Parts: sequence; structure tokens; C-alpha cells
Amino acid sequence: MDQKSVIVCGAGGFIGSHLVKRLKSENRHVVGVDLKFPEFSKSAADLFLIGDLRDPSFCERLFRRFKVEEIFQLAADTGGAGYIFSGEHDAEILKNSSLINLNILDAMVKHQISKIFFASSASVNPDALENNCDFEKLFSERLYLSHAKNYGIEVSIARLHNIFGSEENFRGGKERVLPALCRKIIEAKKGDEIEVWGDGQQTRNFLFIDECIEGIMRLTKSEFRGPVNLGSSESVSIHDALQLLLGIAERPDIRVRYIDGPVGVHGRNADHQLIYERLGWAPSMQLLEGLRLTYAWISEQIQSRSSQNRRADSSPLVGEMFYDFFR
Repeated sequence: MDQKSVIVCGAGGFIGSHLVKRLKSENRHVVGVDLKFPEFSKSAADLFLIGDLRDPSFCERLFRRFKVEEIFQLAADTGGAGYIFSGEHDAEILKNSSLINLNILDAMVKHQISKIFFASSASVNPDALENNCDFEKLFSERLYLSHAKNYGIEVSIARLHNIFGSEENFRGGKERVLPALCRKIIEAKKGDEIEVWGDGQQTRNFLFIDECIEGIMRLTKSEFRGPVNLGSSESVSIHDALQLLLGIAERPDIRVRYIDGPVGVHGRNADHQLIYERLGWAPSMQLLEGLRLTYAWISEQIQSRSSQNRRADSSPLVGEMFYDFFR
């Protein structure tokens, strides 16, 4: 294949599927890779391959087959607080995410691929490190930066802060706080009580998906490499975010009970001075606007019962192309 391709690892996920759409809007040839297809819509990728990036032989065959222009690495074992902060999945998360990044870098060096974007996390900031999953992201950052130094790979890194928006999972145990709250409000009957983990005072900087994708694209097209924070400067408590959602839903009848549960760090902020200085840009969308869009999308999904008919695959042709591809 002579045409240069952009490979999006984790293209079946929430952020990855949006990134594929953006890359296609710029007329790039995109190859999506993941263990699963996007859950709520057909991938915009030119070719979508179902494969396990934890398998070094898969990574080697993938990068050998394509003439790779650039890689966007978003693949990871992740989820919401109930999955990440419970402590029950630490070993699995550490192993899976580390294997993915090690395999990708080994294949890049072998096939002389020179450019990659790595999606890191707000949890690597010094005031936020508190569990094994946080240290995995920090290790992966160091892994990419050491390869940049030793092998001349052009590495861009953004630390993503609480991304949310349409086409994000809102049920099943791995959902994050905002889509989970939206679902609970939508499904609540008049006068119902909904439960929320923690005391509601933990704070976050939530960033709408469109601004996340814009920030990633600006970073990868610039001379600046990062790491850089990518999140909103608008800090909000979980309690206040919930009140905004109840206002959007016009549901003053719903009662809220805060209970013990995994919540992560008590406070986390995104400092945008660096990204503004180096890129001349910073996220600007108000949280309320993003919440309105997200709530409307989740409400539509639930009301249409589409969440009960999740896509198990894309088209049979895509699957056939994958299996023939590596024979």
C-alpha cells in the first residue's frame, strides 16, 4: 500500500471515534484499530481492524502492512471511578495498558515510524498521583519520551481532563460520572431518589469532546510536543454539576443521596497557561453548553431504546477485510 495512512489506536472508543471523524474531515486516509467497533455509530475510518494491541505480533503486522504517516495512540484499559478507583482491576489495567504502549513503540522502532500522539491523563500531575493506574500513565509518558530521545520519534503528549460528550458510554459499569448522572436523571420516576458516590464536593474540570479533539489536532500540527494539560479552566463540584443537569432536565422533584463509593482525588484542576502560551489557544466552551448537548444525546438514546441494540459489529465486509488482511 503506497498511500500514507494515519492509524488511530483505540478508534472504537469514545474519544477515538470522534478523532477518526475529524481526521477524515481533513481528507486523511484513516485506519482504525480496536478490540471493538464504535458502540453508537459506524466508524468513519477508511478501514477498521479488530485486533488486540496487547499482542506484539498483531502490532508488528499492522505497522509492517501500512505506510504510516502518523499514529494517534488512545488505546487503554480504562473506565469510570467504579472501575478505575475500586482497586479490584489494578493489575489488569497496569498490564493491559503497559503492553499496548510497549508493543506499539517496539513496532514503531522496527518499522521506522517517526510520529505519534499519546493520550495521557490528568492523573499524572504531581498533586493527583494516588493509585497504580495513575502511575501507569506516568510510566507510559516516560516510555514515550525516552523513545523520542533515543530513537528520534516525534512524540506529542496531552493530559486529558475528564472528557465528556455524545457517543460516550452511559451504562454498564465503566461509565464516567457525567453520563452516569444523565442516565440516572433520565430514568428516574417522579419523586425518585438517585444515589451519587462521595459527598458531592469533589471537583473536576470537565472538557467537551469537540474541544478535546480540537486541542489534540492543534498540538500535533504544532512544533510544541508537550506534555500539556487539555481540559477546561472551569472547575466545578460534582454537586454543582448535578444541579446543572437537574436544571437542564427540569427535574426539581428528584432527590439526591450521597453515599460511600470510589471517587478518586478530591480536587483536580487544569492549568491552561502552557497550552495557551505555546499554541495560542485554550478551550473556551462553558460547561453548561456541553452538558445540554450531552444530556440531549443520552436522552435520545434511552428514549429510542438504541442503548439496547448496541452495534456488535460494523459491516460484514469490514470484518472480512480484516481476516483476509493478515493471512
